[in-house]
Amino acid sequence: MAHAVATLAGGCFWCIETVFNRLRGVESAVSGYMGGQTANPTYSDICNGDTGHAEVVQVTFDPDVMSYRELLDVFFTLHDPTQLNRQGNDIGTQYRSAIFWHTPEQKAEAEAVIAELTESKQFGAPIVTEVSEAMTFYPAEDYHQRYYEQNPHQPYCQFVVAPKVAKVQEKFRHRLR
Repeated sequence: MAHAVATLAGGCFWCIETVFNRLRGVESAVSGYMGGQTANPTYSDICNGDTGHAEVVQVTFDPDVMSYRELLDVFFTLHDPTQLNRQGNDIGTQYRSAIFWHTPEQKAEAEAVIAELTESKQFGAPIVTEVSEAMTFYPAEDYHQRYYEQNPHQPYCQFVVAPKVAKVQEKFRHRLR
């Protein structure tokens, strides 16, 4: 299996990680941090909002099964790319919408998708998703990995994560494992 890596930020990483781990062609989706200036940040550091990191999910996938473009389609279904430094009640730069590209081809594809979404006016407001070169990825603490599966009855999971999972299951049913 050929492998590629995508790193995406769209609010709380629990939502994105949960969905990507359910898709055919995804080998792994790991919650973590990227885009800041502090080495080895902790969740506590990130929550203070002064490290510059975003909550991200690093997705390892087989592009012969799930293309990068298809990953981006799911990503833009999962969050509101018009909200600057927030997703719903999650507020702060750590919750920004960002695509961290690993190759020039990923950068070009991300910019093309954003241009298409902007032209279609699908979101009804300007898209604020940043497109930046990938930096060092710091995996989040163990308790953040597969958080939804471990805590499905936790209120945040019931009211924020579960509806996003349901939305993707409906729209991308053909892509699920």
